[in-house]
Order: sequence, then structure tokens, then C-alpha cells
Amino acid sequence: MKLLLLFSLLIYGQLIYAQDADALVAAVSSKLALVKDYTADMHIKAQVPLIKIDEVDAKVYFKKPNQIKIESKAIAILPKQGMGELNQFLANDKAYTTALNGTKMLGDVKTSVVSLMPNSENADIILVKLWIDAQKELILKSQITSKTNGTLDVLYYYGSHAKYGLPYKMVFTIDVKKFKLPKSVAADLHQSKKTNTASNNNQTGTIVISMRNYVVNQGAGSKHFN
Repeated sequence: MKLLLLFSLLIYGQLIYAQDADALVAAVSSKLALVKDYTADMHIKAQVPLIKIDEVDAKVYFKKPNQIKIESKAIAILPKQGMGELNQFLANDKAYTTALNGTKMLGDVKTSVVSLMPNSENADIILVKLWIDAQKELILKSQITSKTNGTLDVLYYYGSHAKYGLPYKMVFTIDVKKFKLPKSVAADLHQSKKTNTASNNNQTGTIVISMRNYVVNQGAGSKHFN
């Protein structure tokens, strides 16, 4: 009888644990779902080992559910998964299974760490980990592991548009070996590796995207997709 009771408690605990993970992701997704469209100005600063990349200004347009358009006069290095695919992935709660992996401090914020595993073997995304501020229902960090782009870590910083889950800054750490760079940048990187005789073990780069002048749910983003 005691063994049966212990087994029942373990199963119940696992169910509650899973529900907590589902609830956290649902809360984050519901905030993102408030955004029907937006426009914003972007400033992009990319640092990739061995090559020099100029800082770039751009304009981003978004329309629900997953249309994103970037306008820039120069080459903009942007990770697709961090810009829109993650939000699209989270919106379909039937596409993944969640698990709660305890808590972790990010700075002075105690976050809940949630893993999301795709239910389809054919999905490009292999695993998503989210560090969620449960009180504010915001993602403070994500880690996306995919077949095509390796591992992408993102830190999110929020300001006046936190109620929509829209950050004013994102810091991406990319796997240079797997990340799909624009052809001209990739060619420069390949040439730099050939001419650089010193050993370089740094295989990661960073992309810092600063956002300002958000216009949310005013139809401004929508008209660019008509």
C-alpha cells in the first residue's frame, strides 16, 4: 500500500510539474499574441571572429502570425530563429512537449527554466530552452538548438513594450560554424581563415540588436504585406 501511495504521489508530482511548465509557456505566448502588427527601427551590431562587419540601421515590419520584413541599405546579419520563428514555434502548443528544469538566477532575477521538445522528428528545431521571469511572464533568455544553425543563445532586455513581450535589446550568441551568414560575409570569413595562420579557437560570434520607435497594433506593419 505504501509503495502504491508513493508511486501515485510521484506521478501526481510529475503531472503538476508539467502543468507548471505548460502554464509558464502559455502565459508568455498569450502576451506575444497581443501583437497583431508592429514596426520598429533597428540598430544591428555584429561581431564575427576574423572579419569586420559594419554596424547597420534597418527597419522591421511584422504582421501576425509570422510575417517579418526587414529593410536596410546595407547587409544585415539577422538570425531568423531569434527574430520570428521562436514566437511562431511557441504559438503552436501542440507542436512541442514541455518540461520544467528547476530555477536559475539571471542577474538578480530568479527564472524558471523550461525545455520544449518538438513532437515532430522532421522539425528543424531540436530543442528550445527558456529562462522565464514567472512574475513578469517574460522570456529573459532562450537557447535554440536546430539542425541547420547549431545553437543560438539570446538574452532579452525589456522596457516600455514589455506588456507585449517586445524587447528593446536582444543579444545573440551564434555558432559561427553553422550559422548561415550572407554569401559576401561568408566569403570574407573563408578568405580570412585562409590567410590567418594563428590558431583561433573562438567559434562564436555575437549580434546585438537594439530596437526603438515601436509602433504596435496601428496597422503600420500590416500594410507592407498587402
